[in-house]
Amino acid sequence: MTDAATPSTITGATDPVLSRRPESRAWKKFRTHRSAVLGGILVLFFVAIAVAAPWLPIPDPAATDWGAVRKAPSAAHWLGTDEIGRDVLARMVWGAQASLLAGVVSVAIAVILGVPLGIVAGYFGGWTDAVISRCTEALLAAPFLILAIALAAFLGPSLTNAMIAIGISATPVFIRLTRGQVLSIKAEDYVESARAIGLPTPKILSRYIFPNVLPPILVQATLTIATAIIAEASLSFLGLGQQPPAPSWGSMLNTAKNFLNQAPWMALWPGISIFLVVLGFNLLGDGLRDALDPREN
Repeated sequence: MTDAATPSTITGATDPVLSRRPESRAWKKFRTHRSAVLGGILVLFFVAIAVAAPWLPIPDPAATDWGAVRKAPSAAHWLGTDEIGRDVLARMVWGAQASLLAGVVSVAIAVILGVPLGIVAGYFGGWTDAVISRCTEALLAAPFLILAIALAAFLGPSLTNAMIAIGISATPVFIRLTRGQVLSIKAEDYVESARAIGLPTPKILSRYIFPNVLPPILVQATLTIATAIIAEASLSFLGLGQQPPAPSWGSMLNTAKNFLNQAPWMALWPGISIFLVVLGFNLLGDGLRDALDPREN
């Protein structure tokens, strides 16, 4: 008398979810990917600054000094001051919190909304897939940033509303990606075998479908964080994101545009920071994509 059959024993294949190694090949490959490591270092640097902001020996980012208006970088103010004498370094550090928070929270909203809808559409098909796919296509017809601006304007100017607007605007990308992955995975032998032996649908979805769509979702999320940071900066630049006097790299650029000739450093530092953090997430995402690609492992 043999034990009850499992999908892996029926097909003779190894279930990728159950396979474990002391150290995955993906991690080994990631460590040798120089640009990915550089991206990870950049991301960790800005995350560390944002987290450590309350404990760093910097001035209050909202404190004004009318005797130090638009002062060039010096020993007293390492990155200079702005139009009302606020320390640019302090505002840069605290602005990192707003930008990174907007990127992470926006993508979290998109993943929470998009992944379940994509799984349902891809796995069950039929009219459910048709309805979700048509709604997704309608949202994708509008450019991402235009949709985010419209939603942020409708919800009202604030960092929270900007994150919601960006998250909703990014949701269709995750629906489409997840649906495509599920359509491919549900045709695999181990999933067919799981259905054949009568495993309930929730167990199939949680044990075989979701873990195998997770790697591409993780890669897409990393790349989308970079897009969300740019979107938040754009909304703040337009006055729809973080509201003064709270610091934000986008709002700092909005103010700096009026003083490019008198105080170029006001625009230089937030611009460089946005460039570097977006570069970091893009390099990290590319590295994760290469490392998690099963054809390369």
